[in-house]
Amino acid sequence: MDLGLKDKVIVVTGSAGMKGSIGETIVQAIAAEGAIPVLVDRNDRGIAYAQEFQDKGVDSIFVKTDMTEPKQIEAAVKLIIDKYGKIDALINNVGVNDGAGLDSSVDDFMYSLKLNMVSYFVMVKECLPYLKESKGSIMNVGSKVGYTGQGGTSGYAAAKGGVLALTREWAVDLINDGIRVNALIIAESWTPAYDEWIKTLDNGEEKLNSIKEKIPFENRMTEPMEIANQILFTISDKAAHTTGQHIFVDGGYVHLDRALLPAQ
Repeated sequence: MDLGLKDKVIVVTGSAGMKGSIGETIVQAIAAEGAIPVLVDRNDRGIAYAQEFQDKGVDSIFVKTDMTEPKQIEAAVKLIIDKYGKIDALINNVGVNDGAGLDSSVDDFMYSLKLNMVSYFVMVKECLPYLKESKGSIMNVGSKVGYTGQGGTSGYAAAKGGVLALTREWAVDLINDGIRVNALIIAESWTPAYDEWIKTLDNGEEKLNSIKEKIPFENRMTEPMEIANQILFTISDKAAHTTGQHIFVDGGYVHLDRALLPAQ
């Protein structure tokens, strides 16, 4: 399906993760649609990713940015506008489940909020004048932890819960500007980071199988490309009347009846 994203400038935070990560997969999908992926991340992997796109004839830039520093975010958006003159969509994807729990310091908790939620606010604030001009779209990438909790990760849970609330707040705020705001909720997705975590466990294969069994639809992990495809559809005009929604791409993990799970 042609999503009508050709030549759209789409800014993606947290887009320089490992190959196969959700952010990296999103920018690959953007390029495949003929749009312009703008990578905003603190990791220098973004340099090589943008160069790979350019080598293939895809217009793309990487803007190295510490997402916990508002001044760096402000400078990043200025650089993007200086080059492209517009922003058509913003995908707030940066996030780390950092384990800042009740036994962590207040500083650790606040840092988690800055990275996982405040960065979303700052990005929207800085991009907003240009999104108003383009009547663009905002997608906030969230986590089931904001709904279900997880244990041991107060900062991340609070931040992701806040992202869900901000999605609805901004959808209300920006209705008269023609800007749609939605959130994409992830549960268990097979990423390189997830693979690395499983490999640190003594019973990794057993743990992985246990997780898969708890995912009602097909008893498998969500693939990053399934997440990317839903995001691109939702920011496109194909979803022109969808705003303020929390969209779950999780194989029914959060909501479906536990009776669907395999008998133990």
